[in-house]
Amino acid sequence: MSKALGTFALVTILSALLMAFSLAVARHGYPQGAFGVKRLDGIADAGSFLAVAAIYFFSALLMMILPIRAAGIVLTHAADAIFWATIMLFATIVGSLLARWAFGQHDVIWALLNWRFLFVAAIVAAHLTMNELRHNILLRSLFFVIFAAATLACLFWSFSV
Repeated sequence: MSKALGTFALVTILSALLMAFSLAVARHGYPQGAFGVKRLDGIADAGSFLAVAAIYFFSALLMMILPIRAAGIVLTHAADAIFWATIMLFATIVGSLLARWAFGQHDVIWALLNWRFLFVAAIVAAHLTMNELRHNILLRSLFFVIFAAATLACLFWSFSV
C-alpha cells in the first residue's frame, strides 16, 4: 500500500511539474507549450479506465479459477502491470489538474468528481484484497461471479452519462 501511495505521489508531482512547465511556456507565447499541454491532457481521461478495468477484472476472474501457479503468472504478468498503469494514469490526471488549478483554472478540479474514476477505486481495492480472496473458497466463488459481471459490464454496457 505504501509503495502504491509513494508511486502515486511521485507521478502526481512529476506530471504537475511538467504541466506547469508546459503552461508557463504556453503563457509566454511559445507554441511548444500548447503541444506539451495537449500531450499531457491526451494521456488519459476518465473514460479510458473502462477498458483498463475490463482487462483487470478479466485477469482477476482468471485468478479466481486457475490453480495457484497459473494464477500467480496472471497476477505478476497482467494484474500487477494493469494496477500500476492505473495508478500512473490516475496520478497523471491528478497532477495535470493540480497544475492547471495552480495556474488559475479553478474549475478543472471538479473534473475529479467524474463517476468513472470509481473504476480506479475498484481496481485498487480488488488488487489490494486479492490475496484474501484467494484464501477463502466462498469469497473466491463469490468474486468469480462479481468479476465476471464487472468484466462484461465494462465491455458491453454503454455507461452513458
